Amino acid sequence: MTNSSQTASDEAWLRAALAQAEDAEAAGEVPIGAVILGPDRTAIAQGQNRVIRDHDPTAHAEIVALRAAGLALKNYRLEQCTLYVTLEPCSMCAGAMIHARIGRLVFGAFDPKAGAAGSVLSVLNHPQLNHQMEVIGGILADECGDRLRRFFQSRR
Repeated sequence: MTNSSQTASDEAWLRAALAQAEDAEAAGEVPIGAVILGPDRTAIAQGQNRVIRDHDPTAHAEIVALRAAGLALKNYRLEQCTLYVTLEPCSMCAGAMIHARIGRLVFGAFDPKAGAAGSVLSVLNHPQLNHQMEVIGGILADECGDRLRRFFQSRR
């Protein structure tokens, strides 16, 4: 696959994650969404923030999607999977991705307050860890970031 077709595909899947974020926002959650593609590059799981609805501090979009992907593949190892998420993962979600052995992460907006893929912390691909993944950030960053900014501005 060429770089331009890979970028187009990444944008399309990130838009699917944005649709999850919209659904989260409609339910009163912080609008973050995620989609996971399986080894055959088809969607096997999706997630959206469910912290408030589930009364669960770990119910971030990525965690919800990782749990669903594990069930879909009947395996906790997601080595050949790609996770798309609208915001740079936090340290909890980054740690879960490492344990799941996610093969590739694509995220939208950078998170200058809690991002663990390089913005604040560099949890992913730390040289002492036994798992490394491809990480691509900033795809549709403006669109993903604007959704979050509008959400928080409406809450003030």
